[in-house]
Amino acid sequence: MSKLIRVWVAAAAMASLVSLSVAQTTGSAGPSAGSVSGAAGAGGVGAGAGAVATTAPAAPQAPAARGPSLKLALEAAQKALETCKGLDQKVGVTVVDSAGVLKVVLATDGASTRGVASSTNKALTALAFTTATSDLGEKIKTDTTLAEKVASNANYNTHAGGVLLKAGDDVIGAIGVGGAKGSEKDEACAVAGLQKVKGRLK
Repeated sequence: MSKLIRVWVAAAAMASLVSLSVAQTTGSAGPSAGSVSGAAGAGGVGAGAGAVATTAPAAPQAPAARGPSLKLALEAAQKALETCKGLDQKVGVTVVDSAGVLKVVLATDGASTRGVASSTNKALTALAFTTATSDLGEKIKTDTTLAEKVASNANYNTHAGGVLLKAGDDVIGAIGVGGAKGSEKDEACAVAGLQKVKGRLK
């Protein structure tokens, strides 16, 4: 055998060994790699198509709860605030929609955090019981079941100052005022805010 042929045979044998070694190495990881490849290849296409086919359309967004427009809510709150400022009272004013979502929260300069929290609680209490907080405060004096229901939530506030916002006979929100020295003043300011927008509520 010539020298050239020997070199060629040796090279071919070495190539075979290298190929065998690579095949064995890949073979140990082969099944999982093959699985991945299969999933990404033949199976992957099917999965992708299935995903597209089974994707549910996005659910339509729920309509917003009924309530005063932001413009009217702001007008009512500002009127309540101005009325209390005229009485030299530092208060917070809160307007909520029919779902109890806060539309507007305003406070006079110097209002306390307690007054602002009180205004929100009064608005939400009036809404929860669909009655002015001053009326609710009177009712719980003789209605023990109602009194227990009110007492079950520490955030309910039956002091005067929370009144309902209505469009016709429908309750669409509430306005609460808190922080005045005398809750009757809170109510007077809340009522002033209500009267400012009453005829335009829808």
